[in-house]
Amino acid sequence: MTVKMSLAERLRAFVDIVGEANALTSAEDIRPYLTENRGLYHGASPLVLKPGSTAEVSAILKLASETDTAIVPVSGRTGLVGGQVPRDDGADVLLSLERMNRIREVDPVADVIVADGGAILADVQKAAEAHGRLFPLSLGSEGSCRIGGNLATNAGGTAVLAYGNMRQLCLGLEVVLPTGEIWDGLRRLKKDNSGYDLRDLFIGAEGTLGVITGAVLKMVQRPRGRQVAYAGLASPEAALALFEKASQRCGSALTGFELMPRIGVEFTTKHIAGVRDPLTSIHPWYALIDISTSDSPETAEAMMQELLAEAHEAGLVSDAAIASSIAQQDAFWHLRESMSEAQRPEGGSIKHDVSVPVSRIPDFLAEADAAVHALMPDARICAFGHLGDGNIHYNISQPVGADKAEFIGRWREVNGVVHAVVHRHTGSISAEHGVGQLKRDELAASRPAIETELMRRIKQAFDPTGIMNPGKVIS
Repeated sequence: MTVKMSLAERLRAFVDIVGEANALTSAEDIRPYLTENRGLYHGASPLVLKPGSTAEVSAILKLASETDTAIVPVSGRTGLVGGQVPRDDGADVLLSLERMNRIREVDPVADVIVADGGAILADVQKAAEAHGRLFPLSLGSEGSCRIGGNLATNAGGTAVLAYGNMRQLCLGLEVVLPTGEIWDGLRRLKKDNSGYDLRDLFIGAEGTLGVITGAVLKMVQRPRGRQVAYAGLASPEAALALFEKASQRCGSALTGFELMPRIGVEFTTKHIAGVRDPLTSIHPWYALIDISTSDSPETAEAMMQELLAEAHEAGLVSDAAIASSIAQQDAFWHLRESMSEAQRPEGGSIKHDVSVPVSRIPDFLAEADAAVHALMPDARICAFGHLGDGNIHYNISQPVGADKAEFIGRWREVNGVVHAVVHRHTGSISAEHGVGQLKRDELAASRPAIETELMRRIKQAFDPTGIMNPGKVIS
């Protein structure tokens, strides 16, 4: 039964749970929480709560359930689909996990690390490194994104090829349900076949089923040898053939394989300080290859040399540079990881985070390019990403001299033609960024009716009053 309170009484009750010092009520303090960093979505909220414990999160959600108050969980605010942005009617209360940022425990024997939902990804990586281990999730935003958000969006990043995304890197969760009940699923078992896997329901749910307050994460042994190469290629077909050779020769030692177009390299070397093209010759496409071995740097070096020699002999690689130091390895990756940001100075950018079967990437790129240029002949297509796992960031920069607002106004139209190609290749319109507000309606329209209905049933079962991050993922 809903407890009747005036708005002022309700907000006061929420503030009392966390204390005045941990609640934001002024418009100026709340403003940074009301938009996402591409500026596509803007919301309104009277209150940001910063709980310091799972018990406080529980109290907040219990009160929210009793008073029928919508709650929007906030993690590192690096999401790109509007999942962390409240609605614009000013009724949603924001719940930020930024104070819940502890590394609770590192267990190197079991190769697990237990962290708060608000722990920053880079801090988790450092905690693993301090024990001679690796937490392999790697993102451009790792200095600010948080574990709860990484799990809520099933984040992928650059090492999915070898280690999987967050779903594969998580053993257990602690979740506060919309009722305020706490599910302690912080299990460290690699084998647990006892009924429904509740963990998998919350991973990728974008805060629509509950709030992830803790997680048991997998660590792996740190590689003893590593080598990174940057290769010039004639086409995506050549990149795919090179990837096949790399997979056959390197096996599990192949930890990264990225595809980049010439225009992306030009944008990045032009706009990102300190970035340069490792090759003096110009190529239509480039591959970034990362090899990690368990024994020695010499093994990784020899494996890379043999791969590139074989690829050159087969006519796949025109030219290549092999990193001569750790600093150069990092510089090669910095070029790739800066590619999205480098589009910003070029004006408006219509972005797509899609995946198709790896073998279909060249066909997808050719068909999508043709569809976009038929719609907008002067559009500048910058398609890059994780060829090894089929995830392409198919981004389109505005034509030179075009009006930015007019270009961005065609976002849905352009999405439509690109996503039509994705569907023809049995792909996904959301590979690693999530659904949020941006893709909610299209997701429902593009999936089989029974799939959408099952998602609604799950939402209804966990959140019957609809207070958890309303308007995201599913209507």
